[in-house]
Amino acid sequence: MLVRLLYASRTSKEIDSTVLDSILAQSRSHNPGAGVTGILCYSANIFMQVLEGNRREVSKLYNVIAGDSRHSDVEILLFEDITERRFSNWTMGQVNLAKVNPSTLLKYSEKPVLDPFTLGGKVSMALLEELIATAAIVAKS
Repeated sequence: MLVRLLYASRTSKEIDSTVLDSILAQSRSHNPGAGVTGILCYSANIFMQVLEGNRREVSKLYNVIAGDSRHSDVEILLFEDITERRFSNWTMGQVNLAKVNPSTLLKYSEKPVLDPFTLGGKVSMALLEELIATAAIVAKS
């Protein structure tokens, strides 16, 4: 059974591009063997990430993330059974929010910033879908 999990978290401390690259590299090396695909957004100390795959593997990975000291305020926004993956080609893609038109964020939230904590799970997924369609994906593999 395939599932999709969307969560948001805050960073426990400021992270730089080296730490973010390390997180992505770790995801890209681990996720294929676990059958997990997904996408990561990061902006202003907030992560929003989708994980897709087998229920057990996605749950296991989420528990690792929730216990990671780099994250705080980890919150599940959406967890659902799915018939097909949305991110099947990406072991872990990353949306480049620096290239996002602020009006895209404003369409879904009160302010033109990424803050999934103020949005519901379905709205956050709709925002992600639009970000994927309109923003530059830094890496797909």
